[in-house]
Amino acid sequence: MRIVEVLTLPFLSRGSDAALLLMRLTVGSFLIFGVWDNITSTERMAEFELFLAKFGFPLPKLMAPLSVWAQFACGVAFILGFATRWAGLICAFNFVVAIAMVDHHQGIRGSFPSACLLVIGLYLATHGPGRLALDSLITPRTLGTR
Repeated sequence: MRIVEVLTLPFLSRGSDAALLLMRLTVGSFLIFGVWDNITSTERMAEFELFLAKFGFPLPKLMAPLSVWAQFACGVAFILGFATRWAGLICAFNFVVAIAMVDHHQGIRGSFPSACLLVIGLYLATHGPGRLALDSLITPRTLGTR
């Protein structure tokens, strides 16, 4: 093995589709888990509306369910690998807003989870879901899913 191979570990690229699948499943599940209580409980959704109002969001009665359902849809899309690039853009936008309106008050540590979701959304929007995804079944090979 050459020194460059020792330093760069090119053989690991063979697992990139599996790693992307694991990331999509993990993040998608996290997004769904994070909003499930708002979807299944009117009381929790009302609490979220009040939370948004407290931080100065316009139209919190509209913005709360919009954010919740966007996160849920992104989670499902990530898990399935379907419309992944759109889901990545929506996820990134949602968490840019979260950072700008709420999380920045908590500093870097408080903003970190949202920042990670922002970056993951951007990554999936720009790179796609990998071959182990529904998108790869409908994407012509010339466009690729990566």
